[in-house]
Amino acid sequence: MTAIKGHIKPQRRPGELGVHSLDHFHFVAPDLWVAEGFYREFGLDVSRRGESLALTTQGNSHVWGTIGEGPRKKHQYMSFGAFEDDIDRFAGRLLDLGVVRLDPPSGVESNGLWFHDHDGNLIEIAVAPKTSPNEKSAFGFAPVGPGERGAPFRRAIKRTQPRRLAHVLMFTRDVTKAIDFYTRVLGLRLSDHSGDGIAFLHGVHGSDHHMIAFAKSNAPGFHHLSWDVGSVDEIGVGAMHMLGKGHARGWGLGRHVLGSNYFHYVRDPWGSYSEYSAGIDYVPADFDWSAADNDPEDSFYVWGPNPPEDFVHNYEA
Repeated sequence: MTAIKGHIKPQRRPGELGVHSLDHFHFVAPDLWVAEGFYREFGLDVSRRGESLALTTQGNSHVWGTIGEGPRKKHQYMSFGAFEDDIDRFAGRLLDLGVVRLDPPSGVESNGLWFHDHDGNLIEIAVAPKTSPNEKSAFGFAPVGPGERGAPFRRAIKRTQPRRLAHVLMFTRDVTKAIDFYTRVLGLRLSDHSGDGIAFLHGVHGSDHHMIAFAKSNAPGFHHLSWDVGSVDEIGVGAMHMLGKGHARGWGLGRHVLGSNYFHYVRDPWGSYSEYSAGIDYVPADFDWSAADNDPEDSFYVWGPNPPEDFVHNYEA
């Protein structure tokens, strides 16, 4: 008798043209030694590649981001991954929409499609393996029964090491224009928003609730990188380690409303943040997420301490 196998979820939505992943980011910072120390303590693997740093996660060779050196911290570009048979279709879409193609930045070897977004940010679409998850990320919580001790011994706790880049939040002059551009050009889909204040977008081929988000500001800029971990305990252990290394400024522990993830943000040396995130909502490739316009009180966090007064200040402006 033929064995009955479990349903295999699709890893691509047929016929839909959209990027499948946020492949990597690049920004510059005034001191690479300081940057290397911060991200290494945060739990990432950091290596020198020429005149830049490359950020990877343990056991995964994928480079989630690179950091160059510049006079001040500033976002440079983001690269989104696409399926190989979609790249010519994206080139046609750019032409049809009147989006001007650009050359890659100096020193960057690329066969991708380069262009500016609505805010003038440099974007690449390139053929790349899908790095956004194909299912909801594992979230660990192991309750114990009466007569059992639930907490680990502190002496046995391991360092928190993120599993992957989860998403990026960018500042934008116009959230509505950001939604329009990234849905029409990159094929992302709106997950949730709150008026013209903030918006969250996911990938049509299966991704977390958001792979990129936009918050309103007076100028473009970069607010935070979010890194996926496996439990609330890992968030707490990471936060405690960073506090012990002198990185006391941040926000957490808390839980977001939109996306549902638990979080702790650690402020980096330049006024932006890296976030430990666990338990975020997931949008499968064969599911149509119902986007909603949420009241401001339901667009930030369910519970947690009050955020720092300058949490949404754009230090790149």
